[in-house]
Amino acid sequence: MSLLHDLEATILSRKGADQDTSWTAKLLAKGPEKCAEKFGEEAIEAIIEAVKDDKAGLASEGADVLYHFLVMLAARDVALDDVLQVLAERQGLSGIAEKAGRPKG
Repeated sequence: MSLLHDLEATILSRKGADQDTSWTAKLLAKGPEKCAEKFGEEAIEAIIEAVKDDKAGLASEGADVLYHFLVMLAARDVALDDVLQVLAERQGLSGIAEKAGRPKG
């Protein structure tokens, strides 16, 4: 099991936990929209660190992005393995070919 799978399991175990003792439970209780908003905020913070060329800051914000991404997935009942499956299916394709093969919408 990977570190991301371990984190996913921890996040899932916090669904419905005491919001006074778990940030994850508090965030999940606010609903999927708030979880998505928080993910977006963290992504912007990571972008800022990348632009500043702050490697330590980017690593820290990157960890926050990964955590909040997993929380957002959990809020919508999407498993990390579902995301990894999509990545596996794309492996070996050029990005241009993969994007061209996506449904238009």
